[in-house]
Amino acid sequence: MPLYDYHCSQCTADFELLVRSSTVPTCPRCGSTTLDKAVSLVAPAQKIPGIIASNRRAAAREGHFRHFSQAERAKLLK
Repeated sequence: MPLYDYHCSQCTADFELLVRSSTVPTCPRCGSTTLDKAVSLVAPAQKIPGIIASNRRAAAREGHFRHFSQAERAKLLK
C-alpha cells in the first residue's frame, strides 16, 4: 500500500494517507473526497542516518529489538 500526501480543497488540510487501489481517499478532518495529490517532501541525505538512529533508539526503548542478541542490538543502535 503506497503512502500519499494529499491536500483537501474543502478544508485546506494537508495529510498523508495509506491508500489501497480499491479505496477512495477521504479527508480525515472533514470527510471530503475532493482531494489533490501533493508532492511528498524528501528528507535531505545528510539527515537520514540521524533519523534512522533516532527511530532505532525509540524502538529499542519500546522493546522492539528484544528478539535480537546483544551483539545484533549493538550493531543496530550504532
